[in-house]
This record gives sequence, structure tokens and C-alpha cells, in this order.
Amino acid sequence: MNGYDFTLAGQQLCALGSGALWWPERRMLCVADLHLGKAERHARRGGAALPPYETADTLERLDADIAATGAGCVLCLGDSFDDDAAAQALPEAARLWIARLQAGRSWIWIAGNHDPGPVDLGGTHLAELPAPPLVFRHIAIPGAAGEISGHYHPKARIRTRAGTLARRAFLIDRDRVVLPAYGTYTGGLDCHDRALADLMRPDALAVLTGPRPLPVPMPRRAA
Repeated sequence: MNGYDFTLAGQQLCALGSGALWWPERRMLCVADLHLGKAERHARRGGAALPPYETADTLERLDADIAATGAGCVLCLGDSFDDDAAAQALPEAARLWIARLQAGRSWIWIAGNHDPGPVDLGGTHLAELPAPPLVFRHIAIPGAAGEISGHYHPKARIRTRAGTLARRAFLIDRDRVVLPAYGTYTGGLDCHDRALADLMRPDALAVLTGPRPLPVPMPRRAA
């Protein structure tokens, strides 16, 4: 499988090149910040029209990850929808696609700061999921341990012989993992931003997503 294997709280995990996290022991696939319906919300609020294909693209990649892993549980770590109206405006084809992906497996929606209340899309809706020794929530809590979260949409920039490489990235230290945004139209926060630099330990790794996940020391601004 295309991924970077590591341990957190004694658990074997794999950061997939797609931006999903795989927990083999629980057969759990975890994704953060799908932001389904972002193009619809952008247009509704008077923004420039975006190609309306992001929901289908996001679901297509999620479908592929579920097929590749054989996941028995899918955990969506918050901000799965861009807002309440975007959730209600999902095309029928997207609703049927989600229902098909849910069939035969557990599906958990974790609440995020963009998320609506429970919507009629099946699955279980939770504020967070304790799964000892790990805990899954949308926004990291300083001082937590064994924590897996999203929210920040981390990305990393590194210099290579070919120039500067910028990709979405997992941030990993011995206390937590912050997942990259999985949604197609989601932006990113550079991992040297103070919010992430203060959250992660000095020896944290950034694992850049892509065809070959690339682990590097988490880039930080010079003091």
C-alpha cells in the first residue's frame, strides 16, 4: 500500500499518499476535512464560480481508498460539509454514492466547526471518538496524547534539486497526528505557522502526501 508506516500510543498506523489515515488493527480509514459542497457554497456567497466537480472528485478518491484497504469503518474527522446549506444541497448522485460507500461498514461523522447537525445521510454522529489508546476529534487539544485530528489543513514546503515542493502533509509527533485536508478544493496552512509550530513537538515529522509519501522533519521558521 502507498503509505508511511508509524506508531502512535503503541498502535501501528499508516499515512496514505491520498491524505487518509489507515489503522489496520481496527480496519479503520480516517479522513479529515472533506468540505463537500464547497463549490456550491462559494457560488452561493457571491464568490467566483468554481468547477462543480469537487464533491465527485473527493468521493472518487475516498471510494478508491476504501476499496484498496477493505475498510470496515470509515471515520470522517469533521468539516465533512462546507456548511449546513451545502450539506442539504448535495446532488442526489452524491447522496447515493455516500449511501453505497456506507453499505456494509460502520461510518462515523465527527462534528467540525463547519459541520451541520446530523443530516439524513446515514452513519453515526459524534462530537469525538475515544478509541483507547487513541482519541479522534476535529480540533487538537494542547496536552492531549494519542490524539488524531484535522481542522488545520497542514501543508509543507521543502526545497529539492528541482525547486520547491509544496504538498498537503500529515504532522506527526509522539503525542498526536494532524491529518491533511482530504477535500479537493480545500486550501492549506503552512506547517511553520505559529498555530502548528506551537502545537507540535520540536522533533515532529511532516509526511508529504502524493504518489510516494515523503517524511521530513517538520519545516519551521528560523528563530
